[in-house]
Amino acid sequence: MDAARRPIKSRSNQLIQSAAGWLASRGITPNSISVASIVFAAIGSAGLVWLSPVAGALLCAFGVQLRLLCNVIDGIVAVEHGKKSAVGALYNELPDRFADTFFIVALGAAVGQTEWGWCAALLAMATAYIRVFGGALGLRQDFRGPMAKQHRMAVLTIACVLAMIEFTLWQSRVSLTVALWIILAGSFITCITRLRAITDQLQSQTAGEESA
Repeated sequence: MDAARRPIKSRSNQLIQSAAGWLASRGITPNSISVASIVFAAIGSAGLVWLSPVAGALLCAFGVQLRLLCNVIDGIVAVEHGKKSAVGALYNELPDRFADTFFIVALGAAVGQTEWGWCAALLAMATAYIRVFGGALGLRQDFRGPMAKQHRMAVLTIACVLAMIEFTLWQSRVSLTVALWIILAGSFITCITRLRAITDQLQSQTAGEESA
């Protein structure tokens, strides 16, 4: 397995494999699929901020899932269907950073805590930076959590579903606020765990070289 490729169980899903094959057969490039994930994220984020609470949460939940689907399919089209490109690595990383930022900042704005939304988005971006930095040092990229991309999106999706129920019954959005703080705290912890893992690997390498 490519050390820079996130392990995702859903890649083996037959429906996803079929969808990827259909797109590849029609000349759709993995880079365009990656860009589509930004579009879905922008639509879902806009809904969360500007639509009614129930409709916005529903659109955001769908936007998250479509964004994640693009994240799976682009890799399948690139690797399994031989459509890798020279700039594929850029398209694999940058759209994720935009999509994460859109969703998390929108989450903060939706609950009136925009500044904390930006803070959470920055920490989410830092988790990816630390992962890629480890790869730049020659280490295997570390996708561990507790708040990696798929965990952030799972928290947001669950919060959106709960928010629809919560607002219908009590006209409140506590679940979204809780989700924002879970993502913020979890991303901070993930930065620490990944930095520790990089430190441990570098120290192990140095000890091995000194004992050789």
